[in-house]
Amino acid sequence: MYVLVPPDVFLPRASRAVQLHRNFMGYTTHADTDLLGLGVSAISHIGATYSQNPRDLPSWEDAVDQGQLPVWRGVALSADDQLRAELIQQLMCQGQVDGAVLGQRPGVAVERYFAEDLRSVQRLQEDGLAEYREGVVRASEPGRPLLRLLAMCFDPYLRAAHEQPRYSRAI
Repeated sequence: MYVLVPPDVFLPRASRAVQLHRNFMGYTTHADTDLLGLGVSAISHIGATYSQNPRDLPSWEDAVDQGQLPVWRGVALSADDQLRAELIQQLMCQGQVDGAVLGQRPGVAVERYFAEDLRSVQRLQEDGLAEYREGVVRASEPGRPLLRLLAMCFDPYLRAAHEQPRYSRAI
């Protein structure tokens, strides 16, 4: 977290006390809170699912008028999605994540499971923005304002989107 606020405000205090959490709305001290989006294009996060309401007002109104939940699309998170969400949560809120904690899960040998991700972290480490030592990934002091770059290393959906061929790249 790199937000400019006085140190006595609740967010920095929560970060120091390891009580800070992040959702798509921002930072909070409420962990694992279900969020129900009500309006046009609103996003809901309930349990291990995300859903989004229609982006256009007529579609949203039609669903509501018919007594239906106005859900346009949704996704159920896989076990991998949930593990990565926890890792990214720790990075974004604490500036570091201990692989030994994640490695306590069955089938998660951190060095092997996150091998591709750790190669991306290595590039940030070469630039002085991240550190990876003894199983702990952390943002370096100069890397704190760019914490999202470190978190992005562990997002396979973002990586897949960048690997897709695009018309503009061919020009």
